[in-house]
Amino acid sequence: MITPRPRLSWLVAGLALLLTGCATTSPDSNDTTTAADTTAAVAGTLTIFAAASLTEAMEQLEAGFSELYPDVSFEVNLDGSSTLVTQIREGAQPDLLLTADERSMLPVVAEGLAAGDSAIFASNRLTIAVPAGNPAAIASVEDLARPDLSVVICAPAVPCGNAAQKVLSATGVTFTPASEEQNVKSVVAKLRAGEADAGLVYTTDVAAAGDTLDAVALPTEAVDQALNRYPVVILRDAPNPAAAQAFEDYLLSDAGQGVLADLGFGSAT
Repeated sequence: MITPRPRLSWLVAGLALLLTGCATTSPDSNDTTTAADTTAAVAGTLTIFAAASLTEAMEQLEAGFSELYPDVSFEVNLDGSSTLVTQIREGAQPDLLLTADERSMLPVVAEGLAAGDSAIFASNRLTIAVPAGNPAAIASVEDLARPDLSVVICAPAVPCGNAAQKVLSATGVTFTPASEEQNVKSVVAKLRAGEADAGLVYTTDVAAAGDTLDAVALPTEAVDQALNRYPVVILRDAPNPAAAQAFEDYLLSDAGQGVLADLGFGSAT
């Protein structure tokens, strides 16, 4: 009678397979992707077209993003949202577009110029801005109709101009503006230069102007009707899609949202 031998060979083979499987998930494996590898993959030039009202925000967002991705350099074009969209429709190829309202973004998505859907990352409200000290003694939106005043607003095609029209319509105030500017920073510049008594700008613009401008509040209901929501989108032909995605993720992260909140922007919801 032959006595069966213990099946040690099976046990050894099984143990070898187990050890081999563990080896493939070892931190020393060449197939493991680390955070450093991901960071290194995000590099090169990142071109962003952003609404002029984001001027100060972009400076701080760039700084925060650069701490995470030091190999990325920025090229930023700041202007009125409608101007930026026109440039893209005429062939400009940035990586990202950030507009000051959803209306401006619509043709970019509708015409297939975006890589996907846009995402809302902030909101903003209008206020009356006046030179420091309010020399014209403007107390309310109704005062903007005074014939002795020079009032500057954005052009209707620009998000801040569209919002201004909504506010004026809601309040029933009418006047002929001294000028209609192509972006909100041009309105701010005229006020700071003493070329106008008042203007309709975003609350963030007054905050950014420091002690050179004061704000006169608009009626809450009218302002709520003119709330601007800011969308971001990665362009279909983005030259640097990896960096574009990383920046959009940062913009929507707690860190990016904190930067915007500190500057006076409202939440994305």
